Amino acid sequence: MRTSGILMHISSLPSPYGIGTMGKEACKFVDFLEKASQTYWQILPVNPTSYGDSPYQSFSSFAGNPYFIDLEYLCKERLLKKAECESYHWGKSEKEVDYGLLYENRFPLFRTVYKRFVKKLPEDFDAFCEKNADWLEDFALFMALKDAAGGCEWLKWEDDLKFRRPEALKRARETYAEDIRFYKMLQYLFFKQWRSLKAYANEKGIKIIGDVPIYVALDSADVWANPTQFYLDKNLNPIDVSGCPPDAFSADGQLWGNPLFRWDEMKRDGYTWWAKRVKFMSELYDIVRIDHFRGFDSYYAIPAGDKTAVNGEWRKGPGMDLFQKLEEKLGKLDIIVEDLGYLTPSVLQLVKDCGFPGMKVLQFAFDTREDGDYLPHNYEKHCVVYTGTHDNDTVLGWFKTAPKQSTRYAKEYLNLTKEEGYHWGMMRGAWSSVGDLAVVTMQDVLGIDGKGRMNTPSTLGTNWKWRMEKGQITPGLTKKIAHLMNAYGRERKGE
Repeated sequence: MRTSGILMHISSLPSPYGIGTMGKEACKFVDFLEKASQTYWQILPVNPTSYGDSPYQSFSSFAGNPYFIDLEYLCKERLLKKAECESYHWGKSEKEVDYGLLYENRFPLFRTVYKRFVKKLPEDFDAFCEKNADWLEDFALFMALKDAAGGCEWLKWEDDLKFRRPEALKRARETYAEDIRFYKMLQYLFFKQWRSLKAYANEKGIKIIGDVPIYVALDSADVWANPTQFYLDKNLNPIDVSGCPPDAFSADGQLWGNPLFRWDEMKRDGYTWWAKRVKFMSELYDIVRIDHFRGFDSYYAIPAGDKTAVNGEWRKGPGMDLFQKLEEKLGKLDIIVEDLGYLTPSVLQLVKDCGFPGMKVLQFAFDTREDGDYLPHNYEKHCVVYTGTHDNDTVLGWFKTAPKQSTRYAKEYLNLTKEEGYHWGMMRGAWSSVGDLAVVTMQDVLGIDGKGRMNTPSTLGTNWKWRMEKGQITPGLTKKIAHLMNAYGRERKGE
């Protein structure tokens, strides 16, 4: 069945308090998707963001981002008052997120929530904590200890805590009991609101595609609680770290800095950590998109401490063995794989063997520096077609910055005109392709230029900020998209 979806992160929704949330504006967006005859809403990872504000570098690969907890819903539940929400400054512009202000102001507000929350604990709070104990206990303790250490990374904690010596952990759980319960409360509120939003979307026939980064952050509860699963030395410092080699786009390559998995260790215990993670994400989302899928075939390892990715080397990943074990444990998986970048025959074979649909990005089709097979006439049906991803410029931004020969080729190939709008022409290219699923970004739907770019890889300080303004979605826009879905056989069929 031919379907379509729109990519927009929760943070980009309108809201009066600095960042998009899982509140009424999220439900309104679902209503828009339904009326626009969409089937999918694709979002970025919903985990708590750390340094750099990237959803791909999180304190936990299981926990939810407390910034997405809707304050208006908390007011309805009498855990907050509207005047309290309005007493804080949330930023100068509703067009972008000010993460610094969020960090400074959201948590004092959540402490106010906690004082009321503990006076009458919800009946299902203990059951929630028990059900999620295998990750929640470590995460809540990790965050409490992080606060106590002034926010510094766990590698700089005192040795007893860094090495998780049982007596030290027992003392810490007693000392920081209130802080631990505070972080458990935030997770309870997050998942309560998430379940409600997802149920609303599913009732409307909208499925959610969620993003799962292959790697986890070094400064995370995942690594602190499971050090034997990662490539660390005896002092728990990373030996080698993740990244990408130099290519036509970057002379130094990309240095991501995540710790690498000890695949031999993971294989020995039947990939238990991965099974837990994929099971959790498969329950959280309707479809999981795995970022940097090629890393399962072979991954790039850079000596820890290097300033660039130049001195890295390729190493063999777990390959099909991991996915066979996951299917044995979890059954058939609904996964989209991010198979972009330099793909060797063995990577292509792994994608084929797994049977998961890969990605085709239209912006890459016209890049003369790339040999990738992204032109629509080469597509097979079993793929997901994108105008661009969170790492690309918007279509209109791309037309301003891409080499002239690339934009000229795009105009000729897709018969693009200024009258139609280059963004509409590129989206038409995705929708009219044979790909089973076509996903466009909300920035492209709205015709926003480079100011709407979500992320420029390997840069800090300007990313993840874009927000849609209230009123930008109009009845006319909704009808136009629905009409085009009908024209290209992608209209939502419902359940």
